[in-house]
Amino acid sequence: MGKNKKLRKKYYKYILGFWILYFVGLFSIILLFVIISNEKFGPMPTFEELENPKSNLASEVYSSDSTLLGTYYIENRSNVHYQDLSDNLINALLAAEDIRFEEHSGIDQRALLRTFSGIVLNVDRGGGSTITQQLAKNLFPRERNPSTLDLVLSKFKEWITAVKLERNYSKEEIIAMYFNTVPFGSRSFGIKSASKTFFNKTPDSLKVEEAALMVGVVNAPTKYSPVRNPNNAFKKRNIIISQMAKYDYISKQVSDSIKEIQIDMSNFRIQAHNTGIAQHFREYLRSQLKNWCSSHFKADGSPYNLYKDGLKIYTTIDSRMQKYAEEAVSKHLGKTLQPNFYKHWEGFTNAPYVFEEDESDSLIELLMTQAMKRSERYRKLKLAESSLDSIELSFNTPTEMTVFSWDGEIDTIMTPMDSIKYYKFFLRSGLMSMESHTGYVKAYVGGPDYKYFKYDPVKYGKRQIGSTFKPFLYTLAMQAGEYSPCSKVPNVQQSIDLPDGTKWEPSNSTKEKENEMVSLKWALANSVNWVSAYLMKQYSPQSVRQIAKKMGVTSFIPAVPAICLGTPDISLYEMVGAMNTFANKGIYIEPIFITKIEDKFGNIIEKFSPKQTEAMSEETAYLMADMMKGVTQYGTGIRLRLTYGFTNPIAGKTGTTQNQSDGWFMGVTPDLTSGIWTGCEDRAAHFRTITLGQGANMALPIWALYMKKVYADSTLHYSMGDFEPPLKELSVEIDCEAYENNHKEIIEFEEIDEF
Repeated sequence: MGKNKKLRKKYYKYILGFWILYFVGLFSIILLFVIISNEKFGPMPTFEELENPKSNLASEVYSSDSTLLGTYYIENRSNVHYQDLSDNLINALLAAEDIRFEEHSGIDQRALLRTFSGIVLNVDRGGGSTITQQLAKNLFPRERNPSTLDLVLSKFKEWITAVKLERNYSKEEIIAMYFNTVPFGSRSFGIKSASKTFFNKTPDSLKVEEAALMVGVVNAPTKYSPVRNPNNAFKKRNIIISQMAKYDYISKQVSDSIKEIQIDMSNFRIQAHNTGIAQHFREYLRSQLKNWCSSHFKADGSPYNLYKDGLKIYTTIDSRMQKYAEEAVSKHLGKTLQPNFYKHWEGFTNAPYVFEEDESDSLIELLMTQAMKRSERYRKLKLAESSLDSIELSFNTPTEMTVFSWDGEIDTIMTPMDSIKYYKFFLRSGLMSMESHTGYVKAYVGGPDYKYFKYDPVKYGKRQIGSTFKPFLYTLAMQAGEYSPCSKVPNVQQSIDLPDGTKWEPSNSTKEKENEMVSLKWALANSVNWVSAYLMKQYSPQSVRQIAKKMGVTSFIPAVPAICLGTPDISLYEMVGAMNTFANKGIYIEPIFITKIEDKFGNIIEKFSPKQTEAMSEETAYLMADMMKGVTQYGTGIRLRLTYGFTNPIAGKTGTTQNQSDGWFMGVTPDLTSGIWTGCEDRAAHFRTITLGQGANMALPIWALYMKKVYADSTLHYSMGDFEPPLKELSVEIDCEAYENNHKEIIEFEEIDEF
């Protein structure tokens, strides 16, 4: 009896001890939580931080047809909402990470006990962190290389933060925030950028196997990378698919079938500025947006940050038209013009340069030296304070490199100086296309490949424009009211006295109808220099400069007679805007690239609209459009009809500069004005013959290839109709046959002394 009493006493003693330890432990844990919550062991996230967690958000650039063109970022992260996620993603996440997510309030006690028992028994029973705890860790990261004590404290802090997150956000918001904050590797942060990088998809369109792969990558972006470690990624993906079947998100039959599918990485593209479409445009936009950010401020008074603040930039670019434009440039340059250029220069020592023999070596060496000093390699060596000798040695030492070719990148070994010579041989092209009446730029191509050709000939490059300048002179003649398209003028050699006492006497590129009376429409269509010089004598260089300025040309134009033949250097951007005035009924409309900018919450910060000014009368604009239609009907642009089969009204103008260094074509339709420039980086590099080097051969085919696809795309709705005449009756006759019949008095050419 006494023995049982002692046992009971001992038993009660153990029970009491257990409960004392339990409550002391419980109290200690509660006390620890209170102490941590009161920031005695370091700062905790504030309520404001929980309400508005900070992360670096990429600014996104969208096309007018809602396609993501690219991003500017420190971390390539863009947020999505819960409704933007596919059910497959959500199910994969819950099955793999937290099946009781809907039941707990941030901490899963069962998972913790399972993990703790695994530690005690030295058995891997999985982790105990909930999705909410993982979110807390992502939002408020731990310090690097923490001590054991710091690690324990961080875990407690994450528990507290997880509970607070559960109180402040719905379950749907927590899942969306989780997918927005996790890194996926390959420069992708958040599911939106990861879906684009890995599959070129949006998160709402991921299939089961793709969603499972994404959830698996999160665990260890390098270890489970489908690019670096495809076997690991495949195994991890299939484990998650099995988990989805285990919890009845998919059937076992579907699971077994899907697990046989190999990982498809054919659409994998790291989202960088050197990838995707509209690369030159995005780089131009970057400089404009950085300036915009510096003068626009957030609510806290700080300027917007293009790389962190998650701006949404809505542009005028149409992704379909941009694609057609890039394809047109690539097809003509890569398949036709560049091969012809190589063949044209085959066997020539100083190809592709045209210099006098006695000065060729020194001038080519000068060009190479200038190119070397403009290179990134030279800049870095100078920053490193390398000597001139060591820099020259570096540029003449064979090096492994990857170079551009139209058949794909080539891994090779060459000296950096030889690579400069290699790239000098490539023809470049720029294209800009804008809507006639809105000013919206729909396509912007700055060259073959931004990765290798970063120079932008659209906005920043200025080249001699040749005969594409002549419409400015003819506009002046129409605006003055002294001439009509059918007016006859003498096609004879002109001589203009210059201030230095010399005479300027231009030559013609064609002998057709020389020393005859010709209509202005025919003269413009055939780009007759003598007629341009004749008109210049009637007016003045200052008057031509003034009309060009009204039409949007801001580049310097010297007040000399030779400008009528296109000697000034003007950008493609300016020329497209100026030529568009003819389609826009005499109103110059400044080309525009952005329609609006929103902040990360979707609030509109600023809207944009183009500036408009009257440059000429509506009648003058119509007369010029009618005259320029002659270029494509029977003039220098006739191959649009003969070779490419266009039958709709097209106003155009070709341009070829001295020595065929630059080839231009401006094509104007009632809805679109598009311009193309083609040439080499150096003006001394060019075709040796006008047949190959003229604008009709170098630039016009790109316009044709581009517009063929634009017209073939029924979703774009661009008209193939004619230019709309003014409501007011024209003051001049534009039917040249009728004009001839109305002028009965035939003036014999040789009797006109003043000519």
